[in-house]
Amino acid sequence: MGRLELELRKGPLAHGFAHDQRWTLGRIKTLIGRLFHVGYTVEGGGSLMRRHGWSAQVPVRQAMERDDEAGRGVERPGVARYKSTARDLGAFICFEDEAGQG
Repeated sequence: MGRLELELRKGPLAHGFAHDQRWTLGRIKTLIGRLFHVGYTVEGGGSLMRRHGWSAQVPVRQAMERDDEAGRGVERPGVARYKSTARDLGAFICFEDEAGQG
């Protein structure tokens, strides 16, 4: 995957995608066409990326302020009450971040 991976690591801005710094399958499809003069479908590009170890919705960089250890073992006040209510109802509690990732 050498050359494509190197180009992807440069980021979308380096390839003329100015709106944001996310690689979408459509952008990857376009990039493959530009670099290798090969036509892929969006689905085919996704399959290619998965075969080479890339996954969807996994950021390359993380926020500098992120502290994974800080939140371990800490529950917000009142969460235990909701946990027992959910358990009694046979329900699930789901948390999402700003991007809607649960």
